[in-house]
Amino acid sequence: MPRPHIPHCLAILLMLGAGIDAALAGETVRPKGVVELFTSQGCSSCPPADKALETLAREGEVVALSYHVDYWNYLGWADTLASKDNTDRQYAYARMFGRNGVYTPQAVLNGREHINGADITGIRSRISAMPGENKGLQVPVDVEVKNDELRIRVGGGEGKANIVIAYFERERTINIEKGENRGKIVNYWHAVTDMETIGMWEGKETNLVLPADMLKKKKKSGGCAVLLQRMRTADTPGAILGATVLTGDKASR
Repeated sequence: MPRPHIPHCLAILLMLGAGIDAALAGETVRPKGVVELFTSQGCSSCPPADKALETLAREGEVVALSYHVDYWNYLGWADTLASKDNTDRQYAYARMFGRNGVYTPQAVLNGREHINGADITGIRSRISAMPGENKGLQVPVDVEVKNDELRIRVGGGEGKANIVIAYFERERTINIEKGENRGKIVNYWHAVTDMETIGMWEGKETNLVLPADMLKKKKKSGGCAVLLQRMRTADTPGAILGATVLTGDKASR
């Protein structure tokens, strides 16, 4: 579902997860890649992509994030999970890809390329091929909760990148009452609710320690993930070099 170009300024970065008590007892996953889905409850083409993201999240082999955008709200249904920050992030990727506009459902893979978000076969194929093309996750990232600390370790490599933590809601079922998806009940997984840059990486092994209770303070959070992402400019994201996710149970990975 294409969207005409509307200028937006980027609200920085990414992604993942955070947790309540369940997340604090969770486990770290070493993923094959990162899939960022841009979707909307008001987009008639999006439910198959939302289902694909749920499948990927349940399988636990990739970091699967869902960004609900707000530009389809005018069609009659205001997306209950959407934010301007999510829309800004998608437009920032559009600048990086040299595109004049955005569309839903769009899946961005490792911050390097995009594909129709409903094409789960294509997503799996591209993620599997990326390491051989030097587009995979090259830098190890680990996160754990120990005692009252959230400990993050980023391995060594080359270049500079932002260390970003994103908070997401594990699962939400929405009864859509208006708009193009009127009458549908859709399950949404790993919807990003908040994100913040927590540090910089300059190619050397980096260790960060944060208060563990910051996870509990994020309302409606269901997991915690950390992404290591290069920036093309101050407001344009680039390749994701490493990632990990902390969740409360295997089913939500």
